[in-house]
Amino acid sequence: MRTLRRLKFMSSPSLSDLGKREQAALDERGTQQRRACSNATWNSIHNGVIAVFQRKGLPDHELYNLNEGVRQLLKTELGSFFTEYLQNQLLTKGMVILRDKIRFYEELQKDEAEHAVMEKRKTSFTPATCEDTELSINHPYYDVARHGIVQLAGDDNSGRRVITFSCCRMPPSHQLNHSRLLEYLRYTLDQYVENDYTLVYFHYGLNSRNKPSLNWLQSAYKEFDRKYKKNLKALYVVHPTNFIKILWNIFKPLISHKFGKKITYLNYLSDLREHLKYDQLNIPEDVIRHDENLRDKQKGRPPPSAKVPPPRPPLPTQQFGVSLQYLKDKNKGQLIPPVMKQTVFYLKSKGLRVEGLFRRSASIQTIKEVQKLYNQGKPVNFDDYGDIHIPAVILKTFLRELPQPLLTFESYDQILGITSVESSLRVTSCKQVIQGLPEHNYVVLKYLICFLHMVSQESIYNKMTGSNLACVFGLNLIWPPEGASSLSALNPLNLFTELLIDFYSKIFSSRTVPGDILP
Repeated sequence: MRTLRRLKFMSSPSLSDLGKREQAALDERGTQQRRACSNATWNSIHNGVIAVFQRKGLPDHELYNLNEGVRQLLKTELGSFFTEYLQNQLLTKGMVILRDKIRFYEELQKDEAEHAVMEKRKTSFTPATCEDTELSINHPYYDVARHGIVQLAGDDNSGRRVITFSCCRMPPSHQLNHSRLLEYLRYTLDQYVENDYTLVYFHYGLNSRNKPSLNWLQSAYKEFDRKYKKNLKALYVVHPTNFIKILWNIFKPLISHKFGKKITYLNYLSDLREHLKYDQLNIPEDVIRHDENLRDKQKGRPPPSAKVPPPRPPLPTQQFGVSLQYLKDKNKGQLIPPVMKQTVFYLKSKGLRVEGLFRRSASIQTIKEVQKLYNQGKPVNFDDYGDIHIPAVILKTFLRELPQPLLTFESYDQILGITSVESSLRVTSCKQVIQGLPEHNYVVLKYLICFLHMVSQESIYNKMTGSNLACVFGLNLIWPPEGASSLSALNPLNLFTELLIDFYSKIFSSRTVPGDILP
């Protein structure tokens, strides 16, 4: 007899079970939502209390939300934990912030007291003003720039632009808008951030009368994004005090490790000599006197004057730091210096389309090694170094170390006046200046500008327009007879150089000199 087997089906819940499970799911979702709401409320309270401790303040509506959030949170299972947190952890954090602020002001007062003691040891003097005579009253930041707080100071040993910040030139806070100061600093750096640059911070002179607030310092660091920090290769803090150390502890969480490695503390001005061209720095007199007092205090007596050895005559094969005439005499009458000819030839054949050509720096050790080979009359093969930026830096270094700029000291004032010339007449004005150059200078300048014009023609690849090249080469072609060019001189110097590059054919077409050659 055939046995019928019952098919087994999956058991299904009864209708009553379905209702129970739906209710349980709803309860679970409600619990999760309440927890999420509690967590969100907890986070907002945490941030709000910290903001109050940091004296940032809260708008009225946020204070109301904070108050309501506290009331709701106290009714939940987090209530007891929240009470304990307020009493312990938040209070501890607040005390740490208050402690750091107290130390901040205590150290500032100590610095002021120490400076006051040193001032008593000085003979009376009239503080020197630092009004920039070349600064136009129409400058967009004339109210800040006229104090000379931020200044251009030549180049460091790697050929990077150097910008100084002098605290002693900061007037009392009620006379200086710190927001404008921040804008002016950004305005200044914007002219250099596309290239490597160096900052020197003279700390002496910062006191309770002229110091910016902690919030301002914090916003200043955040204001300068990656493009400003990336190409900043070195930050030298001169005459650091315990105040700086306290400030560092406060801002340490905000500062990246990579940026921190760029900071170097220098106790004396003489320490700058191994990093920068000291003679080009426009150091405030107050900072110089403070440095002398520090040395006197350390040694108990004035430091002995260093004996400067007499200048050594150049080698017969010397290429750097000698005049164009010297190079011509030592190279069988050739008008184009060998260093310029070789670097231009190499860059023309292998570097015209390299992005950022002339913007980047190179190893200081390698540059000195190449300079030494040239000065000893030994051959240089740039292929051995595997870095296209080395010949580019060598060319800039050669121009910068000429005893007299290629455009000559006599042309400096004429070039500064280019911005006052009507736009339609500026090319003609440039042409007049160039026509007045000595023959040798004219030939070398024409050779160089012809090459830079070639580089600008490939700007779609190398990103080096005439304007960008002018920012790099302007101060390598002309500088004042004494000291370094001021920030207000940058615009006319760069504009003049840009016109030379962009209108090369028109400016250099009407004058022919024997021995004139092109790259």
